[in-house]
Amino acid sequence: MLKNVGCGELNLDRVGETVTLAGWVHRRRDHGNLVFIDVRDRSGIVQIVFDPDIDKNSHEVSESLRNEWVIQVEGEVIARSEGTINPDLQTGYVELHVSRIVVLNESLTPPFYVNEESEVDENVRLKYRYVDLRRESMKNALIVRHRVVKFIRDFLDNKDFIEVETPILIKSTPEGARDHIVPSRLYPGQFFALPQSPQQLKQLLMVGGLERYFQIARCFRDEDSRSDRQPEFTQLDLEMSFVNEEDVLSLTEELFISMMKQLFPEKDIVCPFPRITYHDAIRDYGIDKPDLRYDMKLSELSDIAVNTEFKVFRNVVEGGGIVKGFAVPGCSDYTRGQIDDLTDFVKGMGASGLISVGIKYVDGDLSTIDMAEVKSNIARFLSVENVADFARKTRAKSGDLILIIAGDSKTTNQALGSLRHHLGETLNLANPNMMHFAFVTDFPLFEWNEDDSRWDATHHAFCMPKDGYLDYLDKDPGKIIAQSYDLICNGLEMASGSIRVHQRSIQEKIFEALGYSKDDVAERFAQILDAFEYGAPPHGGIAPGIDRLVMVLLGRTSIRDVIAFPKTQSQQDPLFGAPSVVEQAQLDELNIVLTQTELDR
Repeated sequence: MLKNVGCGELNLDRVGETVTLAGWVHRRRDHGNLVFIDVRDRSGIVQIVFDPDIDKNSHEVSESLRNEWVIQVEGEVIARSEGTINPDLQTGYVELHVSRIVVLNESLTPPFYVNEESEVDENVRLKYRYVDLRRESMKNALIVRHRVVKFIRDFLDNKDFIEVETPILIKSTPEGARDHIVPSRLYPGQFFALPQSPQQLKQLLMVGGLERYFQIARCFRDEDSRSDRQPEFTQLDLEMSFVNEEDVLSLTEELFISMMKQLFPEKDIVCPFPRITYHDAIRDYGIDKPDLRYDMKLSELSDIAVNTEFKVFRNVVEGGGIVKGFAVPGCSDYTRGQIDDLTDFVKGMGASGLISVGIKYVDGDLSTIDMAEVKSNIARFLSVENVADFARKTRAKSGDLILIIAGDSKTTNQALGSLRHHLGETLNLANPNMMHFAFVTDFPLFEWNEDDSRWDATHHAFCMPKDGYLDYLDKDPGKIIAQSYDLICNGLEMASGSIRVHQRSIQEKIFEALGYSKDDVAERFAQILDAFEYGAPPHGGIAPGIDRLVMVLLGRTSIRDVIAFPKTQSQQDPLFGAPSVVEQAQLDELNIVLTQTELDR
């Protein structure tokens, strides 16, 4: 080994020892006769001292050292004098007096400073990711990620799970997101696909009798990227036989609570995890992944709205729409400009507009207010009674701002849910140290696709309907509630799962409801349908996203900050320059001919 101790491992217990370190020059300070250099490796940073009285040659070499040079040094560990101690540094009570140095490699001037956490353009960071990874924030992210994955493996091993790797090259069976496809050289004109998830494969493992399976699985989806998404990502894939929904939820809850207590004891969590039905989540929060760290529940206001003089309310309700809103604490003094910004926000979510009702700070009960104490963009259409009713329904207090949207149910709920989340972040309503997990259950099996006039699977096509809902497959699929569930945390979906279909007849009916022809079913799903006829056990599972979990744990805003080599938001890799063109000979081997349009790009 080129070193016998890590830089961050030096402490007072090692005073007097002669040790060998190796790492990167983090910072250099020349104090005339003495040269001080902070040396960094994965374990931490330590100050080393070059003194010509100890070794003249090393001192001469030190004068040429620059940031990010790689060096090896040997010397004695010395306790710092009282006035030079740095208690903020892990190794701040000692320093190394160098007696020998070897420059292992020089470095060009780095594209950004490694020794400070300054803002750097993301494309630059990703192009020079090997430099970016040296920064403390990135190093810590990957260490946390490692510890999370190791904990998961150890936990599930103790629960009698078997880790099984499933294929990366499989058959294309697109369901929602687009597949990444891979051409076959040996079978011209035919393609493999990269798995969007191991869904069918893990179900086949259950049919195979493994009973408890998990995998730290790589998944691939050719979809538009967002801050919490990547074209390739990692999830914990978990499946169990002979279980019901409660069994899966209980195991998941135990896994996450144990992980938080052991790895992140400084975090606040709510135990046990709350259970919210999909219906109640939409009713109270507008979306199925609400941030529960603050209140601001939505309220149905249609019955009050129709009794105002504001015709828009009446027209919406009479047309089958709804009027809903919520109270924002302490924001009655929002300016016209601030309300306009919020209005633009909800219009971006599809809403037609936003109604604001600000209740100024008043003494006594809100029933005593008059319209002079109310600031609203529809004030002339409201009575004191209307305002008091809105306040009562939304639980608004003196000084609060009531925000209201009128429209169709889906758009109104989504816009209000997004607005609630936006204001929660803007007003810093959430405890940043809180990890508020909850389960959302009882999702509908299908959702109606207005654009294509057909049913889509809310989660996926393999979710088992709840008892008592099977009959609706033939007559009213929209009424079916599935044995499906999500784990949410702080406004994000952390995991999704379900009890799976394990009988061919039920699975075929679900495919039929989704509009698949018999030929489509035979082509895409014969392998799992056939397997169901060979003694498939009842089974279910869940799949937490590793990237997103680590992102939330570390308080990052992008999963790219917790992945070693991510793609940009536009799905490009600046480091390798991918995607890229390939040699014509490779295309010829694969019998691929590019169109003129593709050649012009």
